[in-house]
Amino acid sequence: MRVLVTNDDGIDSPGLAALTRVALEAGHDVVVAAPSREFSGASASLLGAQEDGRLVVEERTPPGLDGAVRSYAVDAAPGLIAFVAAYGGFGPKPHVVLSGINRGPNTGHAVLHSGTVGACLTASTHDIPGLAVSLVGHDPTHFDSAAAYAAQALGWLVESGGHDRVLNLNVPDLPLAQIQGLRPAHLARVGAVQAQVAHEDAGYLTVTYADVEHDEDPDSDATLVTRGWATISQLRAPVADAGVTLPELGPLG
Repeated sequence: MRVLVTNDDGIDSPGLAALTRVALEAGHDVVVAAPSREFSGASASLLGAQEDGRLVVEERTPPGLDGAVRSYAVDAAPGLIAFVAAYGGFGPKPHVVLSGINRGPNTGHAVLHSGTVGACLTASTHDIPGLAVSLVGHDPTHFDSAAAYAAQALGWLVESGGHDRVLNLNVPDLPLAQIQGLRPAHLARVGAVQAQVAHEDAGYLTVTYADVEHDEDPDSDATLVTRGWATISQLRAPVADAGVTLPELGPLG
């Protein structure tokens, strides 16, 4: 099975190599295509740098991997990388997209803004299932713990066969033996951070971010991961909502 591994932290992030090894150890044919620089918060953006109308791509091996894995540094957001991969930009169309391992959480409705998740949502619109993996901590180090749960989630994703399935996995930054286990979880009402906006001089706004200290929902992904559980949630790319009756009008002119 062909697997594309990408992320939003950039090709030099240690989580990228850890997630790539998960796919290799599962026996998959792996290609790495990750942003040449950090693209956190890029969502499913199709932003990319071009020279003479061509996307800038460089063959580069991520730290922690050897040259046997085909690897590309792309001056583009992860959503665009997944989009290009769906059209054969990095070899044959992948069967699965893995994104991460992200440094920090991707929980709650803030996943809308995540480049890690955005790559998988973009892939799903091209009938490619995806797994987004995040390691929850300010400066996380236990990538082996996230990789262990990612291996289990990848196996289930492959076996389930859903072409538009997107799984969002968050793992506490703890030694593997200290993690409580894996729990299905719904998205918290808010993400891991909230913003505050202040009006300054004319023409300026100051935006600051602070950690969310408490979520009242005991079964949300944000709450469970703070209690030492790895969480998994299934997401869907934007779809039309047929549950509401909208007005219909004739010509107005």
